[in-house]
Formats: sequence, C-alpha cells, structure tokens
Amino acid sequence: MAKLLLNLRNVGDDESHEVGELLDLNRIPWYRTEPSPWGISNGGIWLRDNEDHPRAKVLMATYQAERTQRMRAEREASLRDGSAQTFSSLFRQRPLYVIAVLLGMLAAAALVLLPFVLLRG
Repeated sequence: MAKLLLNLRNVGDDESHEVGELLDLNRIPWYRTEPSPWGISNGGIWLRDNEDHPRAKVLMATYQAERTQRMRAEREASLRDGSAQTFSSLFRQRPLYVIAVLLGMLAAAALVLLPFVLLRG
C-alpha cells in the first residue's frame, strides 16, 4: 500500500526533483501525483511500500535540514551582494504592480471589516 511522503503544496520543482533523486539513490520505490487543475488536491510524492516509510522519513529529515541551511546561506549571500528581492527592490522594478497589490489588500480588508462597521452603526 502506498504512503504519502511529501505533500507538494508550496514545494518547488527543484525540491521535488531532489527528493526523487534522493529516493532513487537509496533504492526506495516511489511515484508522484500531480496537483489537480482546480486546486482540490496538491499532489504528492508517494512511497510504494509502507515498509520504506521509516527509512524515507529519516532521509527526508536529513535532506530538509541540509536544504534549510543551504537556502539560508544562499539568501544571506544574495542579501550581502544586493541581488536579493526585497520589498524596496520590487517597488523600484514594478511600482504599479506593488501599488495595485496594496490597494487590493486594503480593499479585501475593508470588505472583511465592513459587516462590523455596519453593525455598530
């Protein structure tokens, strides 16, 4: 029976590819399901055999710890050399987009708060 190892919600293609390579390297049979086009299911990486799950979880914990360190180091390096995307750099590159998103956020907040304002009045 198959067992879910990794839900692919918010997982980049590079990470899912690395996890697949890790499983292949350790000879753990797996398969991938793709997310649904309507966002109902997120897709996942599944182990074909339940017996492989404990070993795969240990491998994943090690992989995720190493990936976290690597991603943090890359982010710190990009912040140091000025290539990291920040709010101010995005605003300089795409000011109309940033303003539109901020206005959209304000409109959404206003709609959420509107019932409370009407109830008081």
